[in-house]
Amino acid sequence: ETLQRIVSTLANKNDEIHNFIDMLNQTIKNVQINSSNVISELDEEFDGLYSVLDEMKGNMASAIQQEEARKIQVLQNQLSQCSNALESSEELLELAAQSLDIKDPVKFSEAARQIKDRVTMASAFRISLKPEVSDSMTHLMVDFTQERHALQTVKFLPVPKAPVIDLAACLVVDNCVTVSWRMPEEDSRVDHFLLEYRKTNFDGLARVKDEQSWELIDYIKATEYTLSGLKFDTKYMNVRVRACNKAVAGEYSDPVTLETKAFVFNLDSTSSHLNLKVEDSYVEWEPTGGKGQEKVKGKENKGRSGASPKRTSPGGKTTMKGSRDRFSGESYTVLGNNAIESGQHYWEVRAQKDCKSYSVGVAYKTLGKYDQLGKTNISWCIHVNNWLQNTFSAKHNNKTKTLDVPAPDRLGVYCNFDGGQLTFYNAVSKVPLYTFRIKFTQPLLPAFMIWCGGLAVTTGLQVPSAVKTLQKNENGLSGSTGSLNNVAQ
Repeated sequence: ETLQRIVSTLANKNDEIHNFIDMLNQTIKNVQINSSNVISELDEEFDGLYSVLDEMKGNMASAIQQEEARKIQVLQNQLSQCSNALESSEELLELAAQSLDIKDPVKFSEAARQIKDRVTMASAFRISLKPEVSDSMTHLMVDFTQERHALQTVKFLPVPKAPVIDLAACLVVDNCVTVSWRMPEEDSRVDHFLLEYRKTNFDGLARVKDEQSWELIDYIKATEYTLSGLKFDTKYMNVRVRACNKAVAGEYSDPVTLETKAFVFNLDSTSSHLNLKVEDSYVEWEPTGGKGQEKVKGKENKGRSGASPKRTSPGGKTTMKGSRDRFSGESYTVLGNNAIESGQHYWEVRAQKDCKSYSVGVAYKTLGKYDQLGKTNISWCIHVNNWLQNTFSAKHNNKTKTLDVPAPDRLGVYCNFDGGQLTFYNAVSKVPLYTFRIKFTQPLLPAFMIWCGGLAVTTGLQVPSAVKTLQKNENGLSGSTGSLNNVAQ
């Protein structure tokens, strides 16, 4: 046995090394692929930069050309005006020269008067002899000294550092996991964060090839995130975070492992009454179940003759050997396949609306073949009867306590094995319905009875914080909320 354990340990280590080698080879391939991708992205960035520069050059050249055309148009207009004024002035000079040769005083005076009037109105005396625009184009000169310096200082974008997960601030409560982290130093370029998580049964990093893949939550703006609506069907959860800026994601934080305490079980179909149709977390009563499955049961028993006398539950605990005639008569019972031997646990049950009668509770493994829940001193339950009259009661050792509240749509079951407490709750409001005080002396199995209807069981739930608060408050009070014979012998 010692050698077998050593060989098994070595084989597990070999699997871990093989897994690590595969991871290294994959990492090498990823480095090559990612390097090629980064070069392609670099080419795209520079092509984009060239495109921007070409566009800027075209716009600036167009502005210079427009300014040139505007100035030339203004100067040409001024040149045309001057030419016209000069032509008119020369005509007037020639006319004046001719007038000087007139001998007749009257004609001379008339000609002189006309010349004087024309000179007074001549455009040559109203025209400006200063250019309306300058020939300078210096206002359109550029200086790219700063831009050139900025381009020369362009480097690879700093990769955000790996965040640090604040384990003390992380919470696992009410089927939610709140993860909190911080940056090792202030980084204004961080745009958002990525969070990845996966469920695992290992208290640490992945050790086997078939470890569950990471689930991704993207574009988280804050430094905290709450994963809600979880079912804790494994013992732990790995969490890691990375920071991202506009272009690149940084390294992952060191993964942390959060313990997710929850009780997980399935309904044990091999130990149920023949009239019950059982799936992992659902049981339904079938009136013809016994007759229709009698032959099948015989074949099953025959085929199982060489099977191991024990079966192992998902939690690694061993439960009793089951058979399809485990319960008979009017004990329409099915048990859970995982025993409670310590700790605090919680699960919920929802009945179909047309269910006539059902019981939800716990029992020792030694519950008799014909025993009904609550009618023995080794079983405790809440019983709901919707047949003929509606009753809602707590049962133990064939004693009944009627509860003066309506049966809720969903029942919560809280079992504190070490503290000797079994409390039933309205699972929606978390209001306690009834509490048994018991000194448990044997491992407990979740137990269910159903007649005319079906029950759905939800496991992998944490003890709700509201229930924990109620327990804490209740521990400060004396007495018991249960009035039945609650101490198991």
